[in-house]
Amino acid sequence: MDYASLIRDIPDYPKKGIIFKDITNLWKDHAALKESAGEIAEQFKDADIKKVIGAESRGFITGALVAVELNAGFVPVRKPGKLPWDSISESYELEYGTDSLEMHKDAIDSGENVLIVDDLIATGGTISAVIKLCERLGSNIIGAACIIELGFLNPRDKIKVPVYSLLRY
Repeated sequence: MDYASLIRDIPDYPKKGIIFKDITNLWKDHAALKESAGEIAEQFKDADIKKVIGAESRGFITGALVAVELNAGFVPVRKPGKLPWDSISESYELEYGTDSLEMHKDAIDSGENVLIVDDLIATGGTISAVIKLCERLGSNIIGAACIIELGFLNPRDKIKVPVYSLLRY
């Protein structure tokens, strides 16, 4: 499928100089939505994934769909104060600032195979923070996957697990 034709560039969002890759057109297209989740899941179908981890908020959409395809559970990783149970936290740098993410302490069983999914990987900061959270809970991180990877920002230099992306800019 020609996913690139469904991506809209929005200049100067969320701040001047950034070209935001908007995937909402891909998501509103039923065939593209289904195929993108299926294509990501296909790459990991033999990895015995028990949990798919998705970072707030767009990672929830793709991650949950991939989890269904893999017959796995889904674990949301949220911004501080949004989870209702005991959580662990990890700070990280964005391409335009800093942030922090949290995961429930009981979200992953030690030794479980997990896949981290997000809509877009830019600098690798978000995925690296999620990796640290998963490692702290003792999971076996099989890889990270996304719809869009901004390769020109070299995120793979920071991410220490295999990365699969549908589109790479």
